[in-house]
Amino acid sequence: MRLRLVPDQTNINFFRAARITFGASVVAMIASVIVFFAMGLNYGIDFTGGTTIRTDSPTAVDVGEYRAALTPLELGDVAVTQVFDPSFDADQHVASVRIQTQEGQEAITQSTISRVQAALQAVDPEITFTSVESVGPKVSGELVLTAVLAVGGALAAICFYIWLRFEWQFAMGALAALLHDVVITIGVFSLLQIRFDLAIIAALLTIVGYSINDTVVVFDRARENLRKFKTMPLIDVLNLSANETLSRTVMTSGTTLIALIALLVLGGDVIRGFVFAITFGIVIGTYSSIYVAKNIVLMLGVKRDWSKEAGSKVKGKYADIDA
Repeated sequence: MRLRLVPDQTNINFFRAARITFGASVVAMIASVIVFFAMGLNYGIDFTGGTTIRTDSPTAVDVGEYRAALTPLELGDVAVTQVFDPSFDADQHVASVRIQTQEGQEAITQSTISRVQAALQAVDPEITFTSVESVGPKVSGELVLTAVLAVGGALAAICFYIWLRFEWQFAMGALAALLHDVVITIGVFSLLQIRFDLAIIAALLTIVGYSINDTVVVFDRARENLRKFKTMPLIDVLNLSANETLSRTVMTSGTTLIALIALLVLGGDVIRGFVFAITFGIVIGTYSSIYVAKNIVLMLGVKRDWSKEAGSKVKGKYADIDA
């Protein structure tokens, strides 16, 4: 006996509520853009420049006292946040102190770091400083540009590949699904104000790869069915293809999510943003492969006869075999 999460044969009409599902995707994308421009992203030190000091203490963190101790130093924008993690010991209290880049300085000076540490030690003598990370404003600006180019280049290369392998209608469907996944993921990060740093860019690229893989599986089966069922309406061919690949989709996404959820709960705060991005991306990517990419292909229509021209066949003994 083998495990079956999905029956061998399903007949789900994925286009039954096409207006609702596709409309919801469009609304979600528009809302994500609005949230992005209204609230912005909580950029990490990689993109804003500045210094992050991580503290550890057996005494409970009092964020208000930490801020009050640092205010007289006049360091500009200073953010103090308490870090929670189930892997911490009962007497382990961690905080993150982020200080903006100081005017006229590429990086915060050691004397400024010493002043910050002294101010915090005055509040909590048992406090220790486990890490100090600094990024200059010039480097952070270059990282922003590089990140945008990386995501844009990945989208362009993937769509070019789909265009070569299938046809331009499929490429447009894949591009729409990828943009859908990236835009909504960024919108969620903006809404929840989760720290957005280089690790999240890596997560976005992972989402793009995972999403296009799922989309290509459905498209490949659709191309086979277009050859097999030349008179079947396109909407039925796409529905059939999605149903035939549904078991693979559920198994792949389900097993991946099991590992990701474990990392999300037990992996610690250092990778939590990265894992959250991939987890959300896989869910939204699976959704877009079924409810966004196929809808675009249906709207644009595709060539129904995928057979090769007679002249492309080999003449002779094997004349009936495609070259």
